[in-house]
Amino acid sequence: MLNRELQEKVFDAQRNELTESIVYKKLAAIVKDKRQADILEKISREELDHYGMFKAFTRKDAPPKKFKVFIYVFISRIFGLSFGLKLMENGECLAQDAYAGLKEALPEIGKTVEEEKEHEAALLKLIDEDRLKYVSSVVLGLNDALIEFAASLAGYTLALQHSKLIGIVGLITGVAASASMAASEYLSVKHEETGKDPVKASIYTGVAYIIVVTLLVLPYFLFKNVFLDLGLVICTVLLVIFIFTFYVSTAKGLDFRKRFLEMAGISLVTASITFLIGLAIRNIFKVEV
Repeated sequence: MLNRELQEKVFDAQRNELTESIVYKKLAAIVKDKRQADILEKISREELDHYGMFKAFTRKDAPPKKFKVFIYVFISRIFGLSFGLKLMENGECLAQDAYAGLKEALPEIGKTVEEEKEHEAALLKLIDEDRLKYVSSVVLGLNDALIEFAASLAGYTLALQHSKLIGIVGLITGVAASASMAASEYLSVKHEETGKDPVKASIYTGVAYIIVVTLLVLPYFLFKNVFLDLGLVICTVLLVIFIFTFYVSTAKGLDFRKRFLEMAGISLVTASITFLIGLAIRNIFKVEV
């Protein structure tokens, strides 16, 4: 007979298994690759078996967590199967720890723990998505836009000190730079055996660059205070770095904290140096706008 605390843990595990079974089944219906769909279907069936195993102990039905189902399926549709699966995998890791804690009281759960480990291995094999193949091209566009272009805006801010003029100059610089980066990526990929389409790679690079450029120059068209605009640029840089680093770190299983601090540090240091250069240029050449 299970005590109340253990019953609650088993019931929660039962709900999780049913929820994840539904998620995997829905994801299997989304993917176009038959091998991936078959693996997801298999995991879905095993999760449903786990639900039945836990039900034998609780002796009652457990409803799925509908919001969790919606969130994981939505994330996978918007951000890609790879990202969604990695989030699911993190949940599987938590499930393994929880099951390990129940193992002493319920030895039958040992098989479930082993199957959860197999799920993790199977999921890792699925991480081969087109958008992740081109993530290096996106990183190239983002890195240059965040570091080089944000630094340029910092310099323009001190040198010109006129919001709309800074925005116009920045926009022209950014559009030209995005075209240059896209062309460079096209030539680079075309002459390397990376398995990537050079046109696709250049598009990813150019689009990533122009999106960041648009976000960074926008404050200069909205607010007249150039120092407020520069503050918003820095906040935008940190936000973009945070979001993209989280995405790549999750999808590829990398260290988020290390990558975020590294990229944020480089961006801020570069912007600070250019900011001081802009101040020096303004004073040396007596720029008045």
